[in-house]
Order: sequence, then structure tokens, then C-alpha cells
Amino acid sequence: MKLLLSHKPGLLFTFLLIFTLLTIDVFGQSKVRQQDPFQQSSVNPVSISSITLDVPDGRPNILVIVADDLGYADVGFQGSLEIPTPHLDSLAEKGLRCTNGYVSHSVCSPSRAGLLTGRHQMRFGHDTNVRDRQGSSDGLPVTERLLSQLLAQAGYATGWIGKWHLGSMPQFQPQNRGFQETFGFLAGGHNYINWQVTPGKTYFEPIVRNGKPVGVKEHLTLAFGREAGAFIRRNHNQPWFLYLAFNAPHTPHQPTAERLKKFSHIKNELRRAYVAQVSLLDDAVGETLAVLHKTGQERRTLIFFFSDNGGPTADYGGNCANNAPLRGKKGMLYEGGVHVPFLVSWPDRLPAGKDYDLPVSSLDVFATSLACAGIPMPLDRDYDGVNLVPFLSGKKPDAPHKCLFWRQNFNGVDEWAMRQGNIKYLRRSHDLPGNPEGKPRPKPKRMNVPVEELFDLSTDISENDNLNAYRLEELRQMGAAVVEWNKLGSPPAFRFDTIGEELPFKMDRNRQND
Repeated sequence: MKLLLSHKPGLLFTFLLIFTLLTIDVFGQSKVRQQDPFQQSSVNPVSISSITLDVPDGRPNILVIVADDLGYADVGFQGSLEIPTPHLDSLAEKGLRCTNGYVSHSVCSPSRAGLLTGRHQMRFGHDTNVRDRQGSSDGLPVTERLLSQLLAQAGYATGWIGKWHLGSMPQFQPQNRGFQETFGFLAGGHNYINWQVTPGKTYFEPIVRNGKPVGVKEHLTLAFGREAGAFIRRNHNQPWFLYLAFNAPHTPHQPTAERLKKFSHIKNELRRAYVAQVSLLDDAVGETLAVLHKTGQERRTLIFFFSDNGGPTADYGGNCANNAPLRGKKGMLYEGGVHVPFLVSWPDRLPAGKDYDLPVSSLDVFATSLACAGIPMPLDRDYDGVNLVPFLSGKKPDAPHKCLFWRQNFNGVDEWAMRQGNIKYLRRSHDLPGNPEGKPRPKPKRMNVPVEELFDLSTDISENDNLNAYRLEELRQMGAAVVEWNKLGSPPAFRFDTIGEELPFKMDRNRQND
């Protein structure tokens, strides 16, 4: 051991990595705290032989690409004939399309909080969007450890590019949360072209590189793609983690004139602009993937792609996403709010060009990434994701999750949802037993939908046929499970009366109508 310490720190890390992985292989799976019946983290790192790649210590790169407000049916690999997305389609051909891919919340900030922590955000009260106003104390709690922090500690180069939306105070900013290289904006939205920088004003804030403002002359989506390529080139000789969080196709829709002209045949102006934004997003992803290929890193890179939440439809703030055949949209716990386009690719390690139909979650990115990097899961708290590799590879035929849960609050209405097998349960209430706040909330002004709903997604993916009057035992059982799960949460750390985005346009808040 003294020899290892005195010679090269890399040798010591390699020794510890091999020891950790072999130990896990001998004893089955890593030990994870399980203090509640809903804790689902069972991290199964791949064996040492299966991660021997062409890098010094055999660990894969990890690329997490997140789209913003992308419609379920608005990419080619989901069947869209209106929006050509050749680069995302090629990623689907080289990887797996998860047909039941979910995120942990129906709006931006809490969904991203769950992704980066591997924990359902209700565990630490991140139940809605953080406020973007200057001086706001809202943010992802610093007591939560992010994937970037654990990977950086293990020797990964770490980068964030794009949208943050997890707090703007210094302690919340990405360069202080484990990201060594950063480029993007801190708020929940931003203009794409010709903005006049106005500090403290959402959509007009400066773009920052490593905490310092910089100028951007090109379309912002294309700039993010270029920056991603540059990060990949710079770090080609070491394992890296890149969180590429686009704000496209989130409003405001400001595509280039050339791209808008390409879709001039689309009569609806809002839809035309949205479609052009998705097309530019595909170009930026394409530039990123091209650099991976040119630098010889494609085979050794684990890639995730999904939207942060469901697409906002025509009645939602000027957006025109298409979530067909799903019911609902961003801000709702129907499938249209949380069931998203979802891809996983790892050439030569996972099947290519196939569908995986069992439910998976963005919460799984954390556990999967640590397992593939040979990093044991922390034991001091409960996690809600699993290592997907043995499931996606076919080594484990059972479902990664027995059940998935959701919780949110908008406009005075607390909402919960649960998926168990193919059965989906939804509940709305101003007061649920076990509410972590410990007191009833004021009744909402309007609630024109049933308090409880039950759907069989195997025959009713559009959630049209409410079975709450016919399958009473399942309704009772799932309702009780939601009550118990809700007790594991923390009170909301911050609240909004609405979805919480400071939009530069009028928004229809009547979320109950599809």
C-alpha cells in the first residue's frame, strides 16, 4: 500500500475500484439502507469484466441529455412524421427506447432535483419550481449530495451545460455542487437570441461560464451543443460526466429564421415555431454525438435522453406540444405530465434498436451512473432509483420498480399519483392523512375532477376510463399506500400559488381542462 501511495494516485484508485467491484460481486449487491417499504435502491454494479473499456481505469463516460417541455409524440423515434429528428432517432437505433419512461415530477425544477440526487424530491421538500427572483432563497438543499459531487470525488471530470433552475444563490449554483466546468443560465427560462442582458430578470439574465458572465452570439440551443462538444474533446483522456440540460423547446419560441422557413408549411404559427425549436435541439444533440464519434468515445459512453416533464399543450402559455396518445400535459400527474420520451444507450453493453417496456424513472440515472462508475451508493440516506443495467441488458427479467410515486401542489390542490404494475392511481385533496405539514390546507377554489381516479394503463394509456367505482380493493390498497408513502416526505421547502415560472407572456392557468 505504501508503494501505491508513493507511486501514482491513479494506481491506488484502480486498486480500490477493483477491490470494491469484486467484493460486490462476491456478496451479491451493495448494502443500502432500507428504512421504509418504498425504498427501491438496489444497486448492482456491473462486473469488472463488463466495464473494461479503452480508458485508463476502465470506467465509462456518462452523458445525461435533458430536453425541456418536449412533447411525448414530438420526436421521430416516438412516431412523429411532422418533426424530423434524425440525430435523436440514431441514438434510439443505437440504444433502447424505454416506452414507459417517467420523470419524478410534472414541472422543471423538482424533476431536475430528483434526477441529480437520485431521491424523490418530496423527501427534502422540493415540491415545486424555485422562484427565479433575485435574492430568492429557494434552492436544492445543500444537505443533498448530487451525482456530480460523488463522481467528481471519484476522479471524473464533471460538467454542466444549459439550464440550472435549482437555485440562484451562490451556495446553490452548479460550480458549488460538484460541477468543475459550467456554462449556462441559472433561472428557469431564457431567451434564445438577441436578448438584452438584465441581471435579476428571468429570460434576460447573463449566460455564465464557471460563475462569470460571458457573451453568446449564436442561437442559445446551438451554443449549448457546441459547448458540449468542446467539453467532450477537452476530457477525452479521462472519464467524464456531462449534464447537458437544454432549455429547448421551452418557451419563448425563438428559432432561427432559416429553421422557421423550413417548416413554413405548418399553418399554426405557434406550432411552427415550436417544431423549429425541436429541430434545432436535434441539431445540437447531433453535434454532441458527432464529437463522441470523432474522438472515439462513443462506445464507452453511457447516454440518457429524456424530457424533464411532459409537453405543455396549446392552452398552456403559448406552447403547442403534442403528447398523444397521453392525457394531460406539463403540470399534471396524468401520463401527459410525467410519461416522457426516454432513451438509454451504451454501445456493446446494452441492446440496440429495441424497446424496453417495463417502467423506469429518471431517478434511476443516479444509481445506474454510480454502479457503472464502480462507486458504492452512500449508506446514510434512502434512495429511490435502481441500477438499470441488469434490467435493460436482460439479466434481470423482473420489473426495476414495484411501484412509482408522485406528489405535487399547485393552486392549493395537493396531488398524488402511484403506478403499480399497469394500474395508475391519482388522488387530489386539500388534506391527506399523514400530510407532512401536519395541518389541513385551505380548500382549493375549484376542483372539478374526482378526488380519486384509477386507470388500467395496459388497456387505457389515455386514462379515459376511470375505474374507481369498479375496482374498489385496488383503490383502497393504493390509496393507503400513497398515505404511507407521503409520510416519508418533508414539508414543502417553498411554495408557489401557480406553477411558478415567471413567463414573459400571459398563461392559461386552468390546468384541469385538457
